[in-house]
Amino acid sequence: MRRYDFTNTQVASSQTARDINRGVVLNLIRRRQPISRADLARASGLQRSTVSLITEQLIRERWVVNGAVGRLPRGRRPTFLRLNDRIAILVVDLRPNESRIGVADINGNFLSEETMPTSNDPRATAEALVARILHLRKVHSDLVFEGVGISLPGRIDEKTKHLIFAPNLGWADFDLKGVIKRATGMRVELENAANACALAEVWYGHTGKIRDFVVVTVSEGIGTGVFVNGHLARGLKGMAGEFGHVSLDPSGPACTCGSRGCWEVYGSTRAALRYYHEFSHTQEELSFRDLMCLSDAGNEAAHKALERMFQAIGRGVRMMVTGLAPEEIVVVGELTSQWRQFGSLVEKEVGLGFLAGRAPRVRPAEGEMARLRGAVALVLQKHFGPSVGTRPEK
Repeated sequence: MRRYDFTNTQVASSQTARDINRGVVLNLIRRRQPISRADLARASGLQRSTVSLITEQLIRERWVVNGAVGRLPRGRRPTFLRLNDRIAILVVDLRPNESRIGVADINGNFLSEETMPTSNDPRATAEALVARILHLRKVHSDLVFEGVGISLPGRIDEKTKHLIFAPNLGWADFDLKGVIKRATGMRVELENAANACALAEVWYGHTGKIRDFVVVTVSEGIGTGVFVNGHLARGLKGMAGEFGHVSLDPSGPACTCGSRGCWEVYGSTRAALRYYHEFSHTQEELSFRDLMCLSDAGNEAAHKALERMFQAIGRGVRMMVTGLAPEEIVVVGELTSQWRQFGSLVEKEVGLGFLAGRAPRVRPAEGEMARLRGAVALVLQKHFGPSVGTRPEK
């Protein structure tokens, strides 16, 4: 049953209809490229004349270009359309200790990628990001940059656009967007890392027509992006989805958020390293990737540490399954390389948490680029939605 909001008295204008049709055509080209105008008309249900007008506008705006010419037994040979891969986005995966910066084209293909250290001083990190962004824009001067997309382990106030909650970065209220926008002159979009990964699933993943799913990002902390009835859950001040900071044991280990016993102190990569030190009775410095390598090499303490981490992840996911009843759970992070060995521990807990019907599918995300791809989608989504029409800057 479709729900109508009768408190909204704004009526749809002819421009609204044109914007919606434009978004439909642009997204069909994105998903099915290369595609002819005739096939666009059949897939969209729009008249061929309408499709021709929209595609000519998209070509003038440089979002779309003509591609190869098809062959038919008879009649006019169709010209196939595709997105203009000279349009690019600068993307940042901001994380504690080390961040990744890259350049991607409109299709989510990465043209370059590099890393930089992350400081606990937000202004110093912002200035370093600005320097890298300006350098990459100069190196790729042949591209048309549409904006900067940044995924980060924190929450952004929807009104002020300030970063207001980032305990694992150790940053307080900070206008990261404003600093970068003023220094580069580019449009800047910020998003929580788990929400960005949810966007990546919608744009580039395999969620298909699934309207209720949860993305769980596991790194130094645990983040969750909640997709409900086809929409990303935001909540008050953009704080929806902070399941990583739900306390499972008030007397448990201290968390960076100031509470104790939060889910992420049991299921994060930091927790896995703590378990390893407890099991091995050592304090050797190592990364989570080192820990996985030790486990692969047969180290018993490393194996037990990963086992405990996956069990803890499963218990937290079980909580979300019981409360949200998603159709699918997607897990993102370095740990997915160990999914074949330990993923069943999460799946078992999920099965216990579903109260009726079939338990949701649990799967690891493909590859390690979900956060950066989400940053690409973050910049482009405003142009591919119904309220579009902006021409890319030169």
